[in-house]
Amino acid sequence: MVTGHKFLNDSNEDAVAQTLKAGLDLDCGAYYPKYLGNAVNQGKVRESNIDEALQNLYIVLLRAGYFDGLPAYKALGKNDICTNRSIELATQVAREGITLLKNDGPTLPLNTATFKTLAVVGPHANSTVAMIGNYAFDPRNPGSPCRYTSPIDGFSTYGKVNYAAGCGDVKCRDASLIPPAVEAAKTADATIIVTGLDLSIEAEGLDRLDLLLPGKQTDLINQVAAAAKGPVILVLMTAGGVDISFAKTNPKIKAILWVGYPGAEGGRAIADVVFGQYNPAGRLPITWYQADYINKLPLTSMQFRPDDSQGYPGRTYKFFNGPTVFPFGFGLSYTKFNYTLNATVPSLSAKLQRFTHCHDLNYMANKTKPTCPAILVSDLQCGEYIELTLVVQNVGGKVGSEVVLVYSKPPDGITGTFLKQLIGFQRVYIAAGASQEVKFVFNGCKSLGIVDNAGNNILPFGGHTIIVGDGVASFPVQVTFHN
Repeated sequence: MVTGHKFLNDSNEDAVAQTLKAGLDLDCGAYYPKYLGNAVNQGKVRESNIDEALQNLYIVLLRAGYFDGLPAYKALGKNDICTNRSIELATQVAREGITLLKNDGPTLPLNTATFKTLAVVGPHANSTVAMIGNYAFDPRNPGSPCRYTSPIDGFSTYGKVNYAAGCGDVKCRDASLIPPAVEAAKTADATIIVTGLDLSIEAEGLDRLDLLLPGKQTDLINQVAAAAKGPVILVLMTAGGVDISFAKTNPKIKAILWVGYPGAEGGRAIADVVFGQYNPAGRLPITWYQADYINKLPLTSMQFRPDDSQGYPGRTYKFFNGPTVFPFGFGLSYTKFNYTLNATVPSLSAKLQRFTHCHDLNYMANKTKPTCPAILVSDLQCGEYIELTLVVQNVGGKVGSEVVLVYSKPPDGITGTFLKQLIGFQRVYIAAGASQEVKFVFNGCKSLGIVDNAGNNILPFGGHTIIVGDGVASFPVQVTFHN
């Protein structure tokens, strides 16, 4: 705020005053110790503000048992952390985050009776530290995971692994290591290509230059796929989206998994998914744009809404109106789920207070503007709720989990608003042939509100829509206002 953004021309005392009063109780740096005293003396912070922050911090310490006579936390060591239970939890977390993006055939899951020899190739095939991602190591207090299970370690428990790196690192600057990877794929019953990015490509303070795989990784994937004897499974270890349209449409690449940065047990989790010990149910948390997206907007632009006059497609699933490689929320399973909508509340009536004012909205030329287009959410009591009950049935042959996503869509015709917004999700585990009821309860203002171009949080009048998943079920919610 002081040395970087500078947009408020803050002094050090201004910055700590605004930050503390905004709710940041703990400063991990030196600003609070250095400048809070001066801020109090200058009348910018009350002692009561500091008391409140301290109370919050001590409540956390009390809840953690810090003052209960328990052994000091500094006495806890590796044996207290690296238990079998902790390792199993790390593995399960990694499994649940894996997202199945393609599965022709279906090819996955593989079975050990047929696929006994495996070529595991690519710059992340023997990944360890890269699986951890960011914020894992503090140079002031260095540490390391209990252990690493790399992809080749994970796949070695299912078959005989022939490993070839294919690239020197994820930047894959030359093609000299590709031939051994190609040779490995020629004789294997199945080939797993583990590629992607790492903190040398994407990190805080390090912007990517494009949305493609780095260096010769695309060449590695295409050459290995062309030569492979058996099915090819592409595993992507990244945080951000990558344009892999070439792999998505390549008939030789039968399956694609996105695993994020899966943590120390990532290799075991990947192998468990590929061989069907776990049925994947992850969903993409971001939109994967096509590579030319970066040419359609200046990267200095913070505008989310599209601007057709400039050829600008907007940002995020809420506003982006162009083609994608894979959309936000996408993810496949080894089984199939059907949804049945059981009960809804189709209308919501918001009570207007004595001094409530109608808020104006812009509409498309062919739409009639309501008498009272919208109300500021802050002017409403927001006591109205929408209930949604679904029955999710596993109609496939495998036990699995399903992530039920629920979106809201504003009334048609309002300009500048989002296409849809996620308002709730639940993960449910369902045996093959079984079903489970899933219930959602949404606050009307929070779930149907929109933010206009001026930053006002408002509730529009008219016909909203609740959408389940990719449109597998939907129903209207009529919003009206009354005195």
